[in-house]
Amino acid sequence: MLPRCGVARVWVFIQGGGYARNSDANYNGTKVIQESGHTIVFVELNYRVGALGFLASERLRKNGDLNVGLLDQRMALCWVQKHIRKFGGNPEHVVIHGDSAGAGSVSYHLAAYGGRDEQLFIGGIVQSPFWPILRTVAESEWQFDRFIQDSGCANSYDALACLRAVDIETLQTANAISHFPGTGGTPLPRWYFLPVIDGDFVVDRLYNLFDEGRFVKVPLMVGDDTDEGSYFAINASTSAEVSQFFRNNYPNLDSRQLETINQAYLTSTVLPKHAAYFPVASAAYGDCTFTCPGSHIASAVAKHFSPDQVWNYRVNIQDQELIGEGLGVPHTFEIPAIFGPGYADTTGLSFETYNAGIVPITMHYWISFIRSLDPNVYRHKTAPQWDAWGANTGMRLKLQTNATVMERVPRSLTRKCQLWHRLAPIMGV
Repeated sequence: MLPRCGVARVWVFIQGGGYARNSDANYNGTKVIQESGHTIVFVELNYRVGALGFLASERLRKNGDLNVGLLDQRMALCWVQKHIRKFGGNPEHVVIHGDSAGAGSVSYHLAAYGGRDEQLFIGGIVQSPFWPILRTVAESEWQFDRFIQDSGCANSYDALACLRAVDIETLQTANAISHFPGTGGTPLPRWYFLPVIDGDFVVDRLYNLFDEGRFVKVPLMVGDDTDEGSYFAINASTSAEVSQFFRNNYPNLDSRQLETINQAYLTSTVLPKHAAYFPVASAAYGDCTFTCPGSHIASAVAKHFSPDQVWNYRVNIQDQELIGEGLGVPHTFEIPAIFGPGYADTTGLSFETYNAGIVPITMHYWISFIRSLDPNVYRHKTAPQWDAWGANTGMRLKLQTNATVMERVPRSLTRKCQLWHRLAPIMGV
């Protein structure tokens, strides 16, 4: 069943994967379309990742493009504007939604060209936004050199021509993580080929752009999970291992700053199946990379646009198996609750059993925002009112089975996010 031509709201989903892989290309929008009363058109897209999407060099700028993974997404948004009416969608009502690197990508589209509004979307959902290190092109030349070396093109007169002639298997082999300059030992950095500041699509680091209000002013939903870092952090036994983990991901951090991070997250918490300092590494990395970027976006929208047009959330849906593994409520765990169990290629069997009650609540908040730019208008009948972030209040919705309520962002998290904000210029975020 197609909606009447040009009336359906358009939901564009950008998948995550750390800009290294397309992690969720098979999400099925059938359930959310049905639950919306067939008032939505659901769009997914592919984009280039790894070296194919984010290789950077001045040599490439002169004879090619930078950040082509993001430009692929931008082209898809332009395609939607041109063609979505043929599928019953309204090009004047497009909402972009991404999770993880997809949410990081939404951040880039909001701030693209310094916040130039090209009328490609009227709202956004930023789900666990991934803000890793963001280098300049000059800071990425070593990576380009390593890639052409590993591809067998280092001695070629024209390295780019050589790369373009190399078979895909060779490129995929060269598309591997190695240490950043000045680092070593274990572990390797979590992420490697990433967006860069190109002076055009990406004109500055995201913290600066949102601080300065250089982003498209549209209503947003933005949030995270309680334990964002648990899938990614090193299973550290000592504070020195936590420091090594952070320095290998952010080489500009010095010993004093690393000690400050360790002290800020010092805890007596013990988690099953993990070493003593895993809780420190997990909480610090989760805040640094996902949670605090989301809070920063919410604060910036409240300041530069409207405190009543941004809704923040924290997913605290308890899964007994994950808690037993010491992972808590991990990164983007709520995906099956958004799209429906069995409609997203992720784990989460508890959404079919004891967490089933949270599914319609979560799903209809998302559907409501897509339809009306407000999560409350079409929320589920059992769902509470979701208050906006507010002016200097920092209110958010806690999503939890049989315990979904409003809460204030704790002062302890605010202080930690202030720490990451101060460190952002040093870390290159």
